[in-house]
Amino acid sequence: MISIRPATRADDDAIWRVLEPTLRAGETYPQPRDISRADALAYWWKPEHSIFVAVDEDDRVVGTYYIKPNSTGPAAHVANCGYMALPEASGRGVGRALCLHSLEEGRRQGYRAIQFNLVIATNARALHLWQACGFEIVGRLPGAFEHPTQGFVDAFVMYQEL
Repeated sequence: MISIRPATRADDDAIWRVLEPTLRAGETYPQPRDISRADALAYWWKPEHSIFVAVDEDDRVVGTYYIKPNSTGPAAHVANCGYMALPEASGRGVGRALCLHSLEEGRRQGYRAIQFNLVIATNARALHLWQACGFEIVGRLPGAFEHPTQGFVDAFVMYQEL
């Protein structure tokens, strides 16, 4: 059973445990692989981000996401999100729970759509999940991401109206 709640700064250690493996792997996020804990948390906790955590039945943080405006001014009605889950939580529905929560949260915050700017083409699990949750690929960015083992790979822009 996964539940989602707003994050607090008291969750920082747990959020770092979620962020660190993904950021160190360098396969799905554009942050530097050697990013410090402080810089990673500063990125996650940007003032425009609303932060949430997924907790399991043992009240352990197993995932996190942020939602924010994708742009400003007349384009601020489109949200952007970033999601991460503990590697050992893979296959337990954490990503789906985070995504579905973000769709509802986006509606609650008054967004009209959510756009993902950089979904790495080699991230097949995420692509499948986002499509299963209603996102469509609306663009391809050739060679936009330097994967640590596969070199320059494509990325997708994905979109869903709320």
